[in-house]
Amino acid sequence: MSIFNGLAAVEEEIIKCMKCGNCQAVCPIYKETRREPSVARGKIKLAAALLRGEVRATPALAGRFDLCLTCLACQAACPSGVQVDRIILAARTAVAVQKGLPLVKKTVFSVVRRPRLFHLGARTAARLQGLLFKRTAPDKMQPRFPLGLEMRRIIPPLAPVSFREQVAANHPVERSRATVALFTGCLINYVYPEIGRAALHVLQRNGVAVVIPPEQHCCGAPLLYNGAAEMVRDMARSHVDLFSHVQAEAIITMCGTCGETFKHHYPELLADDPAYAPKAREVASKVVDITQFLYQLPLDKEGLKPLDLTVTYHQPCHLGRGLGVVREPLALIRSIPGIRFVPLKAPDRCCGNAGSFSLTHYPLSCQILTHKIKDIAGTGA
Repeated sequence: MSIFNGLAAVEEEIIKCMKCGNCQAVCPIYKETRREPSVARGKIKLAAALLRGEVRATPALAGRFDLCLTCLACQAACPSGVQVDRIILAARTAVAVQKGLPLVKKTVFSVVRRPRLFHLGARTAARLQGLLFKRTAPDKMQPRFPLGLEMRRIIPPLAPVSFREQVAANHPVERSRATVALFTGCLINYVYPEIGRAALHVLQRNGVAVVIPPEQHCCGAPLLYNGAAEMVRDMARSHVDLFSHVQAEAIITMCGTCGETFKHHYPELLADDPAYAPKAREVASKVVDITQFLYQLPLDKEGLKPLDLTVTYHQPCHLGRGLGVVREPLALIRSIPGIRFVPLKAPDRCCGNAGSFSLTHYPLSCQILTHKIKDIAGTGA
């Protein structure tokens, strides 16, 4: 049974929790709040109460489950192997089903789940962003007025032209070593198209033909992590249909959360759908992070130019703990001539962003981020 069909599907995971407190030692939120409901074992107890009907899905309860970065640190430290993220996602879904989504989230998600409307909205926002945000640097903007965002919040500007609008769908190469499908994700498509262009260049430079399906859209992670599982099911089916028909040996993702959504959550979402469950598993089996793919090629080392730089590396939670991609990015960085690599003291420590968490819990997100910034500054990168 899919965890998104009710908390009963995670009852075995709930029972596995020994309440030992190992999660307390690694939880980024507990380190800031020092409150038991912030810890995984506290949320698991609340999820169990919700499952048994002992508590109702009130706004206060929803707030408890919202206080989670889904960074998987507790899961990695758990001696019983409790899959805490499954419990949290199931609980958020159950709360959303019982009490409904807040109006703002429901409205935003209704746009995101409709690719054409979302794309039109993003294009319009890119043209009009100067009216609501002031540019403080070429790559930084801040709100001009209170918009529900912290006035001190810095955000990257939307690109004038999205990545998928800049490139063709098919990029063949002579004597190709492989053909891959590239999933762009929302941030690279609408905010950082230069990353998409760089990825395309590196893949082609190393003899890989690339297909970029223009019909692709948001992976659905923002909706999923807010309990809107039913909306994401349709998005999952759309992507499963799309990428099932692309003739490619691998589906490349460039974001840990997107990769985890395709690889882990799509099969979970569609587990009870006999028409889509096998196709979702097949698509998931082809999903690979771009660093994994380049590491396995391997890269054409003769084409690497030296860089006189001191660099460090932050390990994204969903990439490292979620997908198990740890050594590959480091190996790629170290393979670049001239690079001086200085590791972080805690490379896998959560940065506190967690997508919409930084929108709804900005001060707490900043507190968590402070530790990461201090660690980065200490490397001299």
